[in-house]
Amino acid sequence: MAETTAPEVQVAVLGAGSWGTALAAACARSHPTLLWARRPELARRIADTRENADYLPGIALPASLRTTADMGEVFDHLREGARPLLILGVPVAGMEQACRDVAAGAARCGMRDLAVVWTCKGLDAQTGRLPHAIAEAVFAGSQGISTGVLSGPSFAREVAQGLPVALTVASTSIELRDRVTDALHGGAIRVYASEDVVGVEVGGAVKNIMAIACGIGDGLGMGANARAALITRGLAEITRLGVALGAQADTFSGLTGLGDLILTATGDLSRNRRVGLEIGKGRALDEILGDMTQVAEGVRCATAVRELAHRHGIEMPITEAVCAVLFEQVAPAEAVSRLLARDPKSEADSARADGARDVGAQT
Repeated sequence: MAETTAPEVQVAVLGAGSWGTALAAACARSHPTLLWARRPELARRIADTRENADYLPGIALPASLRTTADMGEVFDHLREGARPLLILGVPVAGMEQACRDVAAGAARCGMRDLAVVWTCKGLDAQTGRLPHAIAEAVFAGSQGISTGVLSGPSFAREVAQGLPVALTVASTSIELRDRVTDALHGGAIRVYASEDVVGVEVGGAVKNIMAIACGIGDGLGMGANARAALITRGLAEITRLGVALGAQADTFSGLTGLGDLILTATGDLSRNRRVGLEIGKGRALDEILGDMTQVAEGVRCATAVRELAHRHGIEMPITEAVCAVLFEQVAPAEAVSRLLARDPKSEADSARADGARDVGAQT
């Protein structure tokens, strides 16, 4: 029997930051791709120079990649293909508005088959909602929109340079998973599929907090042993919270759990680790954030994660320590001393998903 080739994927990416641009460049190498920038001048500059100098300076973008600042053009582009895919390359803070724009655009065009995936890693700072909950609320009245999350251990600059990377797309929709895989898989990119949306999102969100903790430890000169302990115990915290929220435990030993945690906690390109490093060296949080041009999601969602853990009776002492340093004027060295002073316990018991018997003793 002759093999059949699936139709190409018609891709649009909302958000011309580093990650949105990198994904758009990857898709454009084999599929019609349009990158939407909020600022018209940025869209024009990318088109003219074939470079996003604001976020990925020095990286040449494919000539086939088109850019726009017109949302109407985004949906005209998506309607041209049989398998439209919209990637939301926006931070969590912009997720709800982006979904509203997508829902309105799809309704205006009468689209009945649109796959939407987001790449943000965090929780809503005010409500504690994971990205899928935000999307579900906005798309509840929409017809023909399937959703999912694209995540994994990935620095945008390396992806834009064409260096190897492995990603996970999670969705309950098989067609969406196939569409994302067809758009990105190949060459230096491997894409794995999952149904565990909650697990992928929890891993992506909470690892940022653990990366801040590891950065603080490195900034204090605590050594490699301490970093390994923080990564390992950080993974236990991530798993406890994820399972309590309905995730599959196995997800956290994969790319979007352990893989993303290792990268973000140790990589020099990690914004969250950089925040921790500077705090460990004695700089103030406001000063650090003022020098950054991109979002450190771990700072934004740390309090929301702590509150979510309290609500579900989950013990997360590293998260507690990070919140104390970031928002309660506790000195980094003092926070470390509190962690070390905690009562001894069995490692197996302390890693259990329901192991928060002493929520009041989380310092």
